[in-house]
Amino acid sequence: MLRDKNLIPLSHQHQHALALCVRIDRAIQAGEVDLSAWQTEIDFLFRQEIDIHFRAEEQHLFPAAAQFPELRTLVNELVAQHVELREFFSAAGSRMLDAARLGDFGRKLSSHIRQEERELFEGMQQRMTAEELSALGTALDQVLEPASDACIIPSEATRLKPRRQGP
Repeated sequence: MLRDKNLIPLSHQHQHALALCVRIDRAIQAGEVDLSAWQTEIDFLFRQEIDIHFRAEEQHLFPAAAQFPELRTLVNELVAQHVELREFFSAAGSRMLDAARLGDFGRKLSSHIRQEERELFEGMQQRMTAEELSALGTALDQVLEPASDACIIPSEATRLKPRRQGP
């Protein structure tokens, strides 16, 4: 199903975070993990975009979805995941992530985003009227406005590197 235009700003932010997850996974696979650089980038992304993104979801998206009984369990799972993800972001901000936790963070964030996109957004689009989605989009836009529109450029240590070719 095509994404409703009112949910696209959240989907764009999801793409930014998924790109981070891919880069983390590739760095771990390559054994090239500069923990300080990754934690700096994760903390920056949280402060510039994800904290605001989470607030928009918690203030408007999740309550709108929870009006539908068949989405309530999913919403409760996603709220609990926000709590867990905030702990990872806090650990990154305090420079307390080791390589294993960095990998866990990337996997959990990716899984969370995919669940929102594939289950929550699809479920909401199937159940909400165009007017309800439009009102939700307006509310989301107001909360998301302070989020940075700047593209976060990875540092040399966190940049996606070409995969090494075999012998």
